[in-house]
This record gives sequence, C-alpha cells and structure tokens, in this order.
Amino acid sequence: QVQLVESGGGLVQAGGSLRLSCGFSGRTFSSYGMGWFRQAPGKEREFVMSISSSGRSTRYADSVKGRFTISRDNAKSTVYLQMNSLKFEDTAVYFCGADRALYVASTNAYEYDYWGQGTQVTVSS
Repeated sequence: QVQLVESGGGLVQAGGSLRLSCGFSGRTFSSYGMGWFRQAPGKEREFVMSISSSGRSTRYADSVKGRFTISRDNAKSTVYLQMNSLKFEDTAVYFCGADRALYVASTNAYEYDYWGQGTQVTVSS
C-alpha cells in the first residue's frame, strides 16, 4: 500500500516562498507519476502541477506558471513543490497524489490512485 506524507506548509506573507515535500513509501516511487493539487475552503480540489514517473514531463496550472516548480528525487522517493511569489489566492490545503500510469503527468485528480493527508498553506496579504 502506498503512503504519502506531505510537509512544509505554513504561514507566509504574500511574495514569500515555501517548499512542500511529499514522501512516498510502499511501492517503487519511480513507477509513479506525481501531482500536487490544492483545495481552498468551499472550493473543489484543483490541479497545481504534476510530474511524470521519469521526471521528463511536467504540467502546470496557468495560475502558477512562472511561480511554482515541481521536481522529484527518485533516490529519496520524494516529490517537491517550490512555491515562489506566493499570493493570497494560493491559500489552500495542498495534497500530493500518486498515479500508477508510467510516463504521464496527469492533470486530472480522478486518475490518481493514492493521496496524502494534505498540508495547509496560508498566505497573508
């Protein structure tokens, strides 16, 4: 059984940075595409960024273009989300997901097989 554990969330001022981490265990990390999604109060879960199992392909939401970066370290079974120039509207619970499809960086939450418990990111304006 795959387990995902997010960390790195917190309170930051607008314009600041945070780096989220998601540790993966239970299966072979390099066989899974990974994605970051977020959910604000009263809103549906939305796609943020994703990275394929090999790391060669990444996808991003327009709202984070040029500000967020996704990366993975297959040796450490960890995926990262570097968030720069944070805005108030980035405030949400951030979830990482694992997708068994090889070589795909899916943007659809329903294609992910496993989820972490989420980490809160709060950006003060």
